[in-house]
Parts: sequence; structure tokens; C-alpha cells
Amino acid sequence: MQETARAGWEGVLEALIADRGDALVRYAYLLCGDPDDAADLVQTGLVATFGRLRNGFALERAESYVRRAIASAYLDRGRRATRWRRIVHLQARPESVDSAARAVDLQLDVRAQLETLSPRERACVVLRYYEDLKVDDIADRLGISAGAVKRYLSDAHAKLADALAPQEGDVHDPAG
Repeated sequence: MQETARAGWEGVLEALIADRGDALVRYAYLLCGDPDDAADLVQTGLVATFGRLRNGFALERAESYVRRAIASAYLDRGRRATRWRRIVHLQARPESVDSAARAVDLQLDVRAQLETLSPRERACVVLRYYEDLKVDDIADRLGISAGAVKRYLSDAHAKLADALAPQEGDVHDPAG
């Protein structure tokens, strides 16, 4: 009986990785901003979800559990990195290279600004604008109140709007 249950969850795991693996990595990348860390978060989410013998998972439900585990792992990592965030401004940064394409510049600006958000703010922004979840759904997924989600989204929006607002003298070229 245990072998049958094992075969069941292994099949779901294989199907999840084959069908939704890339989407899970993209989701984790939006949270953390680093491809290697994103792969680690997906692995952590898969281990947390399938680490114990589980049966009765449908593919969609398994993906939901893994996404929730990814978000939780990201937030946990953020809590542990509090000390590092206090001294990160001392870290040497590589010199930036000017790009001719405005779209690339904007993408780099957005990515840099996402890195300045707290883990909760970033998680709320990703869940709201990438996952297209409503405030109540975000609150449920993160285990916080809807008011806290609204506050995190508002704070993040204010930070991003100030930092990413067009500056005087900027020329917007929609063609690129």
C-alpha cells in the first residue's frame, strides 16, 4: 500500500516538474531576483511539499502547495538575512554599463528597485501583479491580515513610484 502511495505522489511530482517547472522558477525569480536563488527556492518548495509521503494530490493542488512553500521559504530567508541587510550598502557593486535600449534600462531599474523592497513588500507585489491575486487571497497565502497586505502594497507602490517616476529631461521613446 505504501508503495502505491509513493508511486502516486512521484507521478504528480514528475508531472508538476515537467508541466509547470519553468513557471515555478519564474515565480521564484520574481520573488528573489536571482536565478540561482530561484532554483533553490523551487527545490525547497518541492521538498517541503513532497518531503513526506503524500497522496491524493491533484496536479493543480500540488502546484498551489509548492507556490505557497516557495513564498514561505523566501520570506523565511528574508527574516534570516536581517543582519545582512544592515550592512549590504557596504558591499562593492560592479560598475553599470549604459544600454542603448530604453526597455533594458527600465527593466534594470525595476529590478534594482524591487531589490530595495522588504521581503514582505516584494512578496505582496509579486503576488498582486504577477500572480494577479486579490488582497484577501494574498493575505491568505502569506498568513497575514488584509490590512497588512494593503499597507505593504501601498508602501511598495510609494517606493517604486518615487524611484521609477520619469525624471525631468527624460525622453520617452515608445519605439525603444
